[in-house]
Amino acid sequence: MEQIALRMKEQMKIYGELIPSRKKRSLTTNVQLMVLGFCILLPNLLFAQKTTTNLKEETQIQTFLKVTEQIRCICLPSLPIQSCSFNMCAASSYLKSFIENRIKDGMKEEEIISKMENGFGDSVLKDPIVVMFQENGNQGMVDSIVYGFGPKILAQPDGTWINFTLFALGAFGLFGIYKYGTRKKKDLLQSNVASDSGQKSSTEEIKNKIRKYEEET
Repeated sequence: MEQIALRMKEQMKIYGELIPSRKKRSLTTNVQLMVLGFCILLPNLLFAQKTTTNLKEETQIQTFLKVTEQIRCICLPSLPIQSCSFNMCAASSYLKSFIENRIKDGMKEEEIISKMENGFGDSVLKDPIVVMFQENGNQGMVDSIVYGFGPKILAQPDGTWINFTLFALGAFGLFGIYKYGTRKKKDLLQSNVASDSGQKSSTEEIKNKIRKYEEET
């Protein structure tokens, strides 16, 4: 009976070692879900063009959105200033604050757009944003605000370049995700092969011990 119990114990150990690791299967599933999630969310993140404003009244916010849709970004002319974040173009970010100040002063959409092209005059020299440009030595921006940026500031953004840029960024991101998933899958396969080899070696050793024990008894 003791010999039978010993054999059953050894065989149960062998079967336990041959059971696939749930942790490895779980890791593979998590990688696949992560890739799928990025593929779904990335286009939405890329094509969502939002801007923030300190304005509170709904009518003022709508005026701000309409104005910033029709003015180019200072650093990236292919984008509207509405889509320029501080990291992309600090000058445009400050200019949006200047536009907010004009809206607070009661200026309407058409008037702000016209003055962006033709100039706001010396009356805005005391505006905090204009003062900041002066203190930083950016006289070019000060002159453009006072005397006007000209028609180029009002040109509609080139939608073709915007779409191409967003598509290229999306493709690059998806390619990176694909490469990451492929590398992870390859590492998992290599790990499984190494683990299976170790399990087979261990199983053979156990079988040999059982066989040797049976022969001795």
